[in-house]
Amino acid sequence: MSAASDRETDVVLIGAGIMSATLGVFLKELEPSLSIQICEILGDCAQESSDSWNNAGTGHAANCEMNYTPQRPDGSIDISKALQVNVEFDLSRQFWSYLIGRGAIADPRAFIHPVPHMSFVHGAENVEFLRKRFKAMSAHHCYEGMEHTEDPSKIAEWAPLVMDGRGGDEPVAATRIVTGTDVDYGSLTHLLVKHLVSQPGCAVHYNSCVTGLDREQGGRWRVEVRDTASGETRSVRAKFVFIGAGGGALPLLEKSGIPEGRGYGGFPVSGIWLRCDDPEINKRHHAKVYGKAAVGSPPMSVPHLDTRVIGGQHSLLFGPYAGFSSKFLKHGSLLDLFESIRPANVEPLLSVARDNFDLTEYLVGQVLQSEGHRLAALDEYFPKADPKDWRLQVAGQRVQIIKPDVTRGGLLEFGTELVGADDHSLVALLGASPGASTAAFIAISVLEKCFAGELTASAWLPKLKQIIPSYGVSLIDDADFCRQIRAATAAVLKVDNIPQPAARAPAAAKRA
Repeated sequence: MSAASDRETDVVLIGAGIMSATLGVFLKELEPSLSIQICEILGDCAQESSDSWNNAGTGHAANCEMNYTPQRPDGSIDISKALQVNVEFDLSRQFWSYLIGRGAIADPRAFIHPVPHMSFVHGAENVEFLRKRFKAMSAHHCYEGMEHTEDPSKIAEWAPLVMDGRGGDEPVAATRIVTGTDVDYGSLTHLLVKHLVSQPGCAVHYNSCVTGLDREQGGRWRVEVRDTASGETRSVRAKFVFIGAGGGALPLLEKSGIPEGRGYGGFPVSGIWLRCDDPEINKRHHAKVYGKAAVGSPPMSVPHLDTRVIGGQHSLLFGPYAGFSSKFLKHGSLLDLFESIRPANVEPLLSVARDNFDLTEYLVGQVLQSEGHRLAALDEYFPKADPKDWRLQVAGQRVQIIKPDVTRGGLLEFGTELVGADDHSLVALLGASPGASTAAFIAISVLEKCFAGELTASAWLPKLKQIIPSYGVSLIDDADFCRQIRAATAAVLKVDNIPQPAARAPAAAKRA
């Protein structure tokens, strides 16, 4: 791009992770004339939460994560959150399938692989919980094909390492769904950024630290950028700014000065994995096996023995073990948390500290864990694990949302939230989970929040429905259309699908 065009653009995306990459591709597909610039403080894309070794969300579809299916006071299981996340992942599958269909991504195996998703529990109370959970989930078409067993030999068939060496006197149970996947979001982000910047009017600027966000008269934003290598500064004027900088989004939201961001704070949580690259061990385990989170632990700390395919290499990860660091980014500063404190968010921060003592206690315990403690936790899911086969892998930072609340002062949220200016010219994505797996859903939410005027039948809507065929249809409610969409995306992505009876009428024909 020319120097002149560098100073004027339609869209600035701050952060070169999966969120900015996904939104950028959506915008360029919907409006090819748009000019888009990405500003990234590091030397490459996908180096923070989107990096494959940093990201715990690798194909989350709420199949096996039991924190999405809480038990109600009456003992029944609430699957509403799981269903919502489940169909949000369908949006990502449709988006990727569209890009493969138009040749923007050559091979789905570059980023996605079929890996069964399992839930595993032990102990009579947990076995009863999983039994109820399976009954509730398998009754819904979104979870067709889910299997359940309390037979140790069947669990050993599904996940040999989990049962190898386990005593036979304790009740165990597992569910499995073979349509699960593992997604390498680091590789996917590189593919998306490469595709985006190959098009006219698009560029990515690495080593570019955003130091200021100022709204000008007329509604444009002046984005101040410093080159971290040369020290040179420049300004970019943009009609729309998306802050998708992961843990760095909160400080940038504060720089914007928009009143809608007043009072928000962040609580950073770090993570550590145990990692095994031994091919002889890895070939015996092909599944994502999720357990139940410890009482008071954050959702990102749900223990799991996880098959990962990163850069074509198969590895096993166990964890994550939570911890605390005042950094908001893995490559950030220990001053990040303290520099984010403002008069407006002091009360929410103190309120959250008061109301979440069990979380604080949990994190302190995690920080003080020895190697022996970590291996003891692994032993619950892999009884014959040999310590010499495992090494520590430091994960990325997650900054959980602390939002102002009239009643309690502040609330700690573990989801994601879009906080935007009233004129829809700027929006920031805060939070962590379920994160990357729902990037397409988040991008569509940005479109609906900030570009509603363009989402009409005479503008972007027909193209959006081409990219996302299910847009405007509830896959939770429309069973036939859900089955059709999943069969179509499974074929393109080369992942497993639950076969349907041949006699079933095609949903598209019935809807026509």
